[in-house]
Amino acid sequence: MKKIAILASGSGSNAEEIIKYFQHSKKGKVILIGSNKKDAYVLERAKKFNVPSFTFNKTEMEAGNLSRKLLEEGVDFVVLAGFLLKIPDDLIHAFSNRIINIHPALLPKYGGKGMYGMKVHEAVKTSGDKESGITIHLVNEQYDEGKIIFQAAVQIEPSDSPEDIAQKVHQLEYKYFPNVIESLL
Repeated sequence: MKKIAILASGSGSNAEEIIKYFQHSKKGKVILIGSNKKDAYVLERAKKFNVPSFTFNKTEMEAGNLSRKLLEEGVDFVVLAGFLLKIPDDLIHAFSNRIINIHPALLPKYGGKGMYGMKVHEAVKTSGDKESGITIHLVNEQYDEGKIIFQAAVQIEPSDSPEDIAQKVHQLEYKYFPNVIESLL
């Protein structure tokens, strides 16, 4: 059984869906949640499901402490679920082709530094695009430029607000992200 670590910076709704999904999987189990924010709600979600959690700051991460922690815990696979910091090279190399991210748009559109959460949905609305969706991709040294593994789209109505778009995209995330993770283990 593969050991999964989730890194998140915010509320952790995707992390919770992943934890619940893998409670019944024979392929993997979420063994650790890490966050760069001490007040991130994802830490409460981890407690709710008795998943050990920890926090770290950017300096600690860049000094290699995060890589060491994940390796010491025997982590096999790293999932970014709303994690907002750029992954350092040492972590990418330690977990080569074993770190994935989910992005709330159809990459390559609306990717890159600073494009996350509502900023993405606002950009989609402003552009007048007729669809949006999710992209699950491998993580490399550049923001949102790793190999695309999976995409799913949803139709955008002219009357949809950025909040409506976010809700539609979240439904795709909850539906597909755990399945794609399991298929990669």
